[in-house]
Amino acid sequence: MKLYEYTTTMLSDKIKKGELSSKELVLSLSDRIKEVDDKIGAYVSYDTKKALEQAEKLDNMQDKKGVLFGIPVALKDNIVSYGDITSAASKILKTYVGTYDATVVSRMKRAGIIPFGKANMDEFAMGSSNENSSVKQVSNPFDLDRIPGGSSGGSAAMVAAGEAFIALGSDTGGSVRQPAALCGLVGLKPTYGRVSRYGLMAFGSSLDQIGILAKKSVDVAAMLEVIAGYDEMDATTSEMPVPEYTKLINKDIKDLVIGLPKEYFTQDLDKDIKQNIEKSIEELKKLGVKFKEISLPHTKYAIASYYIISSAEAASNLSRYDGVRYGVRASNESVEDMYVKTRTQGFGSEVKRRIMIGNYVLCSGFYDAYYKKASQVRRLIKQDFENALKEVDIILTPTSPVLAFKKGEKIKDPVTMYLSDIYTVSINLAGLPALSVPSGLINGLPVGMQLISNYFREDLLLNVANIYESVREEIEYPQI
Repeated sequence: MKLYEYTTTMLSDKIKKGELSSKELVLSLSDRIKEVDDKIGAYVSYDTKKALEQAEKLDNMQDKKGVLFGIPVALKDNIVSYGDITSAASKILKTYVGTYDATVVSRMKRAGIIPFGKANMDEFAMGSSNENSSVKQVSNPFDLDRIPGGSSGGSAAMVAAGEAFIALGSDTGGSVRQPAALCGLVGLKPTYGRVSRYGLMAFGSSLDQIGILAKKSVDVAAMLEVIAGYDEMDATTSEMPVPEYTKLINKDIKDLVIGLPKEYFTQDLDKDIKQNIEKSIEELKKLGVKFKEISLPHTKYAIASYYIISSAEAASNLSRYDGVRYGVRASNESVEDMYVKTRTQGFGSEVKRRIMIGNYVLCSGFYDAYYKKASQVRRLIKQDFENALKEVDIILTPTSPVLAFKKGEKIKDPVTMYLSDIYTVSINLAGLPALSVPSGLINGLPVGMQLISNYFREDLLLNVANIYESVREEIEYPQI
């Protein structure tokens, strides 16, 4: 077996036993990137020399502790790390060098994990295909002519291609789960407030969460142990204790009750995807899981509410990128000229579109009709989930309504593109945790199954995913 074919926890155990060095891992990763990334386009940047220096320090330590000790982990290009360019795949930040570590990065370092490289993404996390990056497009390792999903497409593609053992992404409306589904990975969006957002470049502050992508749920569980927990630098984080997730993922799931929302299994769902998910449901039934039809009646309003709220928050958050304090400055002729030219030249078309939508719904004449109404609907969507989760332990849905589509196929039709997130955005509106786990392949392309639980029950999601992985056919990743 090649090193990137092992689970991350297995590799860490080998390092702690002295059977493998962290330095060897970094070198193997660097070699793999040089071998395949020209085809994949997953990395915006990486620094092998810096990573090797950190690996050497870890290898020389006597006391090697931590669930992922010695493992290099990739960061989405909107997670700030000290001394590294963090551009959010945007021209406006192409020169920005981090002056501090995001909380997740500092926790990784304390746990003996090496931050390694920045993953390509849709600019400022706005997109579902990774075609909105100002750097380059990302290809799906299962078919290089297809998209990997977005906005954490680089994070997903690099793990699927063996260019990273595990990667962090961000999820505002499905940006971890959707690319995880399209690239055959496990992708977790934790409960809002479970993981600190300090150092994550904000898109929609009430929706954003840092998430995790890996090939196996045990690796996701291990990473969550490291990065979760209260942070005084982020007032939205919870003081709920962080359990040892890796010790909670082998429990019997017999008599667990899973809800199937009728709004997610309509005639609009692709027939092949529906059959694939139904096959997974039958496999779970064999394990003693019970299923119940439920209803989430306000689901049909989720897309509209999400794009109103997220665009409004984006317009506010992105107003800081004006050429004054950091990033690219386009002109010095006058202050107004600098503002206009910097933002015109620095932002891509999708970012501009969402800023315009956001400013429109927030303006005095339309605030009540759009933003206020969307916020009210958001409360109803949250209530739907809370009522359903009183009846069932977990909710199961498809992750994506479509398989990975061809590059360029939907980029000129933003409405169709936005509908790619139809099964994921409502979870962000509610602030719940959700996980996508591979449920198989259709014509060689991965399908994802989404599991949703009550607040702070990531352990339940990871447990079900881990048990399901043991009975599901093994996902064969492409040899690029």
